[in-house]
Amino acid sequence: MDVERRPGRRGRVARGPAEDSGPVAEFARRLWELKRAAGDPSYDRMRDEYGALASKSALSAAARGERLPSWETSWEFVRVLAAGVLGRDEEEVRHEWRGEWERARDALTAGPGPAPAPERSRRTAFILAGAVALVLVAALVFVFAAPFGAEPAAPAGDASEFVADVTVPDGSEVAAGSTFVKTWEFRNAGTVGWVGRYLVRAGSFGNPGECGTPERVPVPQTAPGERVRVSVEVRAPDKPGHCQVYWKMADEQGHILLPNTRAVFFSVRVI
Repeated sequence: MDVERRPGRRGRVARGPAEDSGPVAEFARRLWELKRAAGDPSYDRMRDEYGALASKSALSAAARGERLPSWETSWEFVRVLAAGVLGRDEEEVRHEWRGEWERARDALTAGPGPAPAPERSRRTAFILAGAVALVLVAALVFVFAAPFGAEPAAPAGDASEFVADVTVPDGSEVAAGSTFVKTWEFRNAGTVGWVGRYLVRAGSFGNPGECGTPERVPVPQTAPGERVRVSVEVRAPDKPGHCQVYWKMADEQGHILLPNTRAVFFSVRVI
C-alpha cells in the first residue's frame, strides 16, 4: 500500500489506495495519481485553498479505495485538482471522470460477491444473526403495513434525464449575502407526462452557513420527450464559505418520485 510521506512531518499520514485490483481500488489509484500530478496537496489545502466542497475525511477516504466514494465527493476531489490546479477544461474533465466513476460502480455491482470474511467470534456471529432477524422483522412490518400507509409508487415508465446547468455552474463564486437564480434543464425521458410536480429541497452541505432557498419550486408541465427548465432563487450566506443543496422531484403531496434517480444539486463558493 502506498503511503503519503512528508519529510519532517510528524503525526498521521494519508494512506494511499488499498492493494487490490478491483474496480474500487483502481478508481482510488487514479485519484491518487491525479493528486500526485497536481503537486500532492494536503486534503486541508484541497478544501481551504482550492475550494473542494467535501470534508477532509471524505476526500481522504476516496483515495484509500476501501469503498467507492459518491459521485459528488469524487467530483470535488477531481474538480479542484484537474481543473483548478492542472488547468484542464472542466466539462471535459467532468465527462471523463463521470465515465470512470460509472464504470467502477457498474463493475462493483456486476462483480462477484465479497470474499469471505475471517472467521468471527461466536459473540459477533450472534450479534450479526440478531441484526439479520431485526431486518427481516422490519421488512415484514413494511410489507404488511404498506397497503395502509405507504407512499404511492412512482408511475411505471417515469424517467428524468439531467441535461445541463443553465446558470451558476458548480463551483461558481457568489458574494456573501447576495441573491442569485440557479436554473437546471431536464428532459422527460419516460412515457409519463409531468403534471403538478415540484423540485423539493432534499438536503444540503455547507459551512459556515447554508444557502437560503424555498422548500420547493414548481416544475412546468412537461410531455414525454420534452425539455424543461426549473429555477430556484437562492440567498447566499452572510459569511464566506460554501454551500451545496440537493433537490428531488416530488408530486403535489410531497411524495418523492424517481427515488432511484440521483438528486440534482448546486454548489457555490461564497466570497
